[in-house]
Amino acid sequence: MATIMQNSAMLRRVFLVLGMLVLMPMAAGAQTQLGTAAALQAKFTAVQPQLEKNAFARPLVLESSEASGQLSGHIFGVVDHPFEQVGAALSRPAVWCDVLMLHLNTKGCAVRTAGAATTLEVSVGRKFDQPLSDAQRIDFVWTPAKTSADYMSARLSADKGPLSTRDYRIEFEATPLPNGKTFIHMAYAYAYGTAARIAMQGYLSTLGSDKVGFSTKDGALVGGVLGVVERNTMRYYLAIDAYLDAPAEAQQAKRSAQWFDSTERYARQLHEVDRNDYLEMKKNEYQRMKTQ
Repeated sequence: MATIMQNSAMLRRVFLVLGMLVLMPMAAGAQTQLGTAAALQAKFTAVQPQLEKNAFARPLVLESSEASGQLSGHIFGVVDHPFEQVGAALSRPAVWCDVLMLHLNTKGCAVRTAGAATTLEVSVGRKFDQPLSDAQRIDFVWTPAKTSADYMSARLSADKGPLSTRDYRIEFEATPLPNGKTFIHMAYAYAYGTAARIAMQGYLSTLGSDKVGFSTKDGALVGGVLGVVERNTMRYYLAIDAYLDAPAEAQQAKRSAQWFDSTERYARQLHEVDRNDYLEMKKNEYQRMKTQ
């Protein structure tokens, strides 16, 4: 009986860590933004053939890598919104709470300010409705956005997380396209130690053994940690797109429904819960956020 309880406790910790890993996004400690409008426009030109023809049926390029205890993911895509709208929205920290909340594992998000510092307190847990006391919290430092007539960037970072994870980064940048659309780049990464690696290996050898990503290797869809990175890279992209389509506070239900329906286009990779369960969970989580 004691062994069963110990295993159950370990599984809860593993799932909490996995919740963090799927949430946290670039090479640890390093800034991976291209950094200028010219560089981002050059990248658009370079990947334009992939944007026009790919397996996603939308203008999207997804990249992932694993090296030396670090996982990173990049997404380059075109959104059907003018740069002015994208820049004005995603340069505000509170909007990132709305974006992150669409993810299955995000249980709560609150913006806190202390002097000149702004922090996003993000609670992460399982893929079902649960109390915040059962979730894990990580504090993201918000770096004030850089904005100009043809470029904007935003950045969130956290030094540490649970089970030897560290150096979390979420970075975003955008530049206008001549057709009234916007080219975006989102990068994410974290570094991990022995405890997190063991937790991930345990998950991937059991409950996550049949999960895959989007890219192929030797003719098969990738699995393992690269599959984890790719699935969540797509989830974030779809969250940004859903927010831009329905940005008003009163559109939370519409935003959640669009995110879920978009993920179901890639059900092989992204399906986790039933639609009604997801929508009810997010409804409850948003209501709870209002009382924080």
